[in-house]
Amino acid sequence: MLKSIALEQLRLGMYVHSIPGGWISHPFWRKSFKIESLEDLQTLRDCPIDEVTIDTAKGRDIAPDHLEDAPEDVHEEHAPTAAVAVAVRKPVQRTESAVERERAARIISSSKSTVLNMFSEARMGKAVDVKDAAELVTEITSSVSRNADALISLARLKTTDDYTYMHSVAVCAMMISLANQLGMTQEQTKQAGMAGLLHDVGKMAVPLDILNKPAKLTEEEFASIRSHTVQGHSILQQIEGIGEVPLDVSLHHHEKIDGSGYPFNLKSDGISIMAKMGAVCDVYDAITSNRPYKAGWDPARSIRHMASSAGHFDPVTMQAFVKAIGIYPTGSCVILQSGRLGVVVDQRPDQLLTPRVKVFYSTTSRMPLKSDIVDLTHGSDKIVAYADPAKWGIRSLPSIDLL
Repeated sequence: MLKSIALEQLRLGMYVHSIPGGWISHPFWRKSFKIESLEDLQTLRDCPIDEVTIDTAKGRDIAPDHLEDAPEDVHEEHAPTAAVAVAVRKPVQRTESAVERERAARIISSSKSTVLNMFSEARMGKAVDVKDAAELVTEITSSVSRNADALISLARLKTTDDYTYMHSVAVCAMMISLANQLGMTQEQTKQAGMAGLLHDVGKMAVPLDILNKPAKLTEEEFASIRSHTVQGHSILQQIEGIGEVPLDVSLHHHEKIDGSGYPFNLKSDGISIMAKMGAVCDVYDAITSNRPYKAGWDPARSIRHMASSAGHFDPVTMQAFVKAIGIYPTGSCVILQSGRLGVVVDQRPDQLLTPRVKVFYSTTSRMPLKSDIVDLTHGSDKIVAYADPAKWGIRSLPSIDLL
């Protein structure tokens, strides 16, 4: 039975049938789901809507007026269903974005030579020494735990020349952030990071003229590109103690849940959670990055595109990724209710719809504005949509640096 209820009536165990409005109104990848965590419950209650529709045939009903609800708690019946081990961690105090970007910039600078040397060894047919890679994963993990936005947003600002190497750093950081969002153990998170760093090592077996070709690939060239998953798996098998996760992700990060991916056309049940994570992180960084054959998309546009790609990504993994990266990821261009354009410079995990924005342009006067940081958690202005800068004749967005 379908019922429309007020947000304050929502409880754990209820099945949300529909939420009014689009992504502007709520941060959920799907409009139908069961409320199984306090985080989802609180996020729904914080949405700028009045009511939702629940299905009492699939979940909990509202309590009768004369009964008091038991205190909200996560009981065994509401435990996570993902096939991952969950560990309680001591929370790390979040570092301000401007401060962490300085640290992240140093990590990214040193990581380029580390990954370049590692991949060069693979290209020459040598066994890859992953000792430096493990140290890099540890550094990236620490940065992401302090402020995930900082390193991820900087890693996105790669050039076409260093794409292959910096793409690996970006995917590593996103895999770690996503693993944290999914509640994985420290060891699983470490393995997820290593898998992200090494997922494309097989591209070192692909000729450079094909890898960097700006024009459309021939069928033979595309087949060569597709072979990088099998090639990468073979390269990693030569590394003693590499672990099953990097092997799995290198081989399966281009599989799709509808079976249309490669190399084995696996369907959802045949793809591990780590490979599903790798698929999401790999595609997101690829479409937000400048490539020889196309300019990168705005982060918010990329999220919307991925969410609409039916059959490609695992829904649970995709929803967790959206929570980890944000509805309006750092670097997104957005339009505010006031008619101003802004670029997202900082966001808070518990307030995805109200990030800090650097406003710089008036769509009303069609004139630039003096850059100003606006915290949308205060005041009445709010984001109404992501914006295409080209529509307003803007060729480049302001720096996201808060300083």
